[in-house]
Amino acid sequence: MSRERATALLVDFDGVLRRWDPAVAARVEREYGLTEGVLGEIAMSWGLLQPVLTGKVSHAEWMNSVAEALTPSVGDAGRARAAVDAWQRYRGEVDPDVLAFIREVRSAGVRVGLGTNATDVLDADLAALDLTDELDVVVNSSVIGVHKPAKEYFQAACEALGTPPARVLFVDDEDRAVAGARVAGLSAHRWSGPADLRYLRAALAY
Repeated sequence: MSRERATALLVDFDGVLRRWDPAVAARVEREYGLTEGVLGEIAMSWGLLQPVLTGKVSHAEWMNSVAEALTPSVGDAGRARAAVDAWQRYRGEVDPDVLAFIREVRSAGVRVGLGTNATDVLDADLAALDLTDELDVVVNSSVIGVHKPAKEYFQAACEALGTPPARVLFVDDEDRAVAGARVAGLSAHRWSGPADLRYLRAALAY
């Protein structure tokens, strides 16, 4: 039995539409005498990350926790805070190929949603990156209280798109999220870079 052709697109933010230059964090870590990779390692530790992704704490509270955890390495709370603030000033960059693709499919009448595990600064980030008007819906885990790869997250995303799961194509760079989307009934593609766009065009009904 052939699968229904997708009529809506759900795209991950970090790693797909937004790219991060690792050199920025590395520069901050060198400047403050930190071990390479420590900022991301602390921030992405599940005990600190999970609450902010589900809206239990704010982005600011999350970063306070990162600064507190970093303080022993720096030896000074003020310096740890300054390092975190310097790191956070960089908000990533838009992948121009992905943005062009989103514009292309929207102009063809395909609804496009942003499906992301994010914090309460997502709207500000979208505005800073001039993306506010580039998407039909934004599904932020910290707003709905559940994160990818939970089935409930994808159900909420499909409802926001007004499209049944079988008709939604989801694109993410993480295997767990792709697997979760498939469990929820969506078509899902593991993003590896702009070379994937040819496949995505073929998978959408436009």
